[in-house]
Amino acid sequence: MLTRSQRLVYIFGGWIFVVLALLALFDSISYEYFFVLCLIGFLVIVELSGPFTVRPAWRSRVNIVIILGVIVFSFIVVEKVLAILGI
Repeated sequence: MLTRSQRLVYIFGGWIFVVLALLALFDSISYEYFFVLCLIGFLVIVELSGPFTVRPAWRSRVNIVIILGVIVFSFIVVEKVLAILGI
């Protein structure tokens, strides 16, 4: 029997595989697309896997990963905006 955190890892691994397959299918593989889609999937999986009434102990460790992901996402957005503006 898998624990909740093990299920989270397996589901996220499956999500990464689906993202890579879709990016390869549409011939648009780039690290920006891959990172953003993986971050979105990770956020959805974490929100759906946790209980609504109690905050589990593992959630505080996951929040660190989420904060780092949002920081990297912000850098990607700033880079794209600067490229569009030609700065």
